[in-house]
Amino acid sequence: IVAAISFMAGSLLTLAAAIAARRFPNLLARLHAPAKPQVAGLAFMLLGLAISVGDPTVSWTCLLVFLFQLITAPISTHLAARAGYRTGHVRPEDLIVDEYRRDIIDSQRE
Repeated sequence: IVAAISFMAGSLLTLAAAIAARRFPNLLARLHAPAKPQVAGLAFMLLGLAISVGDPTVSWTCLLVFLFQLITAPISTHLAARAGYRTGHVRPEDLIVDEYRRDIIDSQRE
C-alpha cells in the first residue's frame, strides 16, 4: 500500500511539473516551476520502487539515483536558463533585477 501511494504521489507531482512546463508564460517560469515537483516526484517513484522490490541493492541504487538527481537538477536548470538568457529567449521586462547583464558588460570591457 505504501509503495502504491508513493507511485501515485510521484506520478501526480511529475504530471504537475509537466503541466507547469507547458502552461507557464515564459522561459524562466517554465524552468522554475517544474524543478521542485520533478525532483520530488522522482523521489516518491524511487521510494515506491525500493519498497515494492524490497532488495537492498535496488534500494541503494534508488538512493544514489535520487542523490545524483538532487545534485544535478539545479545545475542543469541554471545552465538552461543561462543559455536562454544568452540566446535572447528571456525578455528583459520579465526580470526584476538583471545582474547577469551587468556581468556580461563588465566581462566584455576587460
